[in-house]
Amino acid sequence: MATQGEWKIPAQAQPRPADYGYDLDRALSAVLALSARIPESAFTAETLGTERAGNGVVIREDGLVLTIGYLVTEAESVWLTTRDGRSVPGHVLGFDAATGFGLVQALGDLGVPALPLGRSAGLKTGDRAVLAGAGGRQRCVAVEVVARQEFAGYWEYVLDEALFTAPAHPHWGGTALIGPQGDLLGIGSLQLQQGGAGAARPINMVVPIDLLTPILEDLATRGRANRPPRPWLGLYATESEEGIVVMGLADNGPAETGGLQAGDVIEAVAGEPVADLVTRPAQPMVEATTAPVTQVIVGSAELVEVAVRGCEHGARACRGQAVELALDERPDHALSPLPQPRDPERLLADVGDDPLGRVCRGRGPQVSHQVEQWLVRLVPDGADQRSAT
Repeated sequence: MATQGEWKIPAQAQPRPADYGYDLDRALSAVLALSARIPESAFTAETLGTERAGNGVVIREDGLVLTIGYLVTEAESVWLTTRDGRSVPGHVLGFDAATGFGLVQALGDLGVPALPLGRSAGLKTGDRAVLAGAGGRQRCVAVEVVARQEFAGYWEYVLDEALFTAPAHPHWGGTALIGPQGDLLGIGSLQLQQGGAGAARPINMVVPIDLLTPILEDLATRGRANRPPRPWLGLYATESEEGIVVMGLADNGPAETGGLQAGDVIEAVAGEPVADLVTRPAQPMVEATTAPVTQVIVGSAELVEVAVRGCEHGARACRGQAVELALDERPDHALSPLPQPRDPERLLADVGDDPLGRVCRGRGPQVSHQVEQWLVRLVPDGADQRSAT
């Protein structure tokens, strides 16, 4: 089973109890180590690995644990471990692809308090918080909120407003963002790079807890949010100087079935021009520009035209060819962020003597979209090292 290994956050970057108006150690005890095993035949086994390790947070006294969904999607077994070494099995209750949240129910007594849910809407840029991993203060980072802004991932994932914190936590998947009142304000999801070449610094993207509140009961009781099925194009896309470039396709997804190919440049969807992933990411772009498509279900005959500029595809027109895609409901496991080799020592070195990390300058988190950086800049945590690139 994948584990976090032995490491510590540098002392100067760890949170100090005297700096907070709540019982820091009690709050940190709600953060658990989480490990999951996934079948070799699972859809996400190749990209995310069959053994995953990260963190989870107890949010209810009955042992309900919140984590980031890519750690537990398609898991056949989950184990939760408290700070004092007590391990109990867990059962995956639900996963929400739109937010990225995952829920696990502990199947034994964890013996730790639940961390209350707060309101992430009240967290402002410049506010101090704690990004907490399992293992107490030595695996937590005293952070600052460096930005609140939209975020779009290459796997058809978008948040209207995500939280970005610095310095970066080296084992960020499923970490708890604990606010000034000692409540849970978000769940750690990704590591990003802010700034240009030579000045880039690692930061973390955190999914705001306010996105959980409307769907919590549905996830806990139904396994998914009670909302209309989510359409998808089934492609990995990135931004370049030419526009939005198709980097890869989901097997048997609408994009592959419709004839899109890696290297295509998407110019329009449903007649609407597209320029970037943030303002018009692929899946939300379909929802926004083709009203009937928001109700698409599996097997629907609804079509959407995608105008592409081909990339040496034989007879394909060089500009403006329309490819018709029959949209399906997006399977929860269909597209996921790809893994990277983790290097906690490098990330810890980046903290160095500058525990706040000077990442607040410029226009906010700038995610590199160069092809060679695609697999290592915008990444999940806790992947099986055998599948890392």
